[in-house]
Amino acid sequence: MTQVTVCLEPAVALFYTRIACACGRTLEQVLSDALFKLAGELSLEALQAEKGL
Repeated sequence: MTQVTVCLEPAVALFYTRIACACGRTLEQVLSDALFKLAGELSLEALQAEKGL
């Protein structure tokens, strides 16, 4: 895997840290899942926009 460094605002880090604690995962796992989901959603939007052209 490729390692990436991400700078987060303190409030964002706290938000995702609380989510991680609530579901028993690490902060890194939660951020990775969130980014993966966002990438999928953006890909679907791009495909739908391409069909509309």
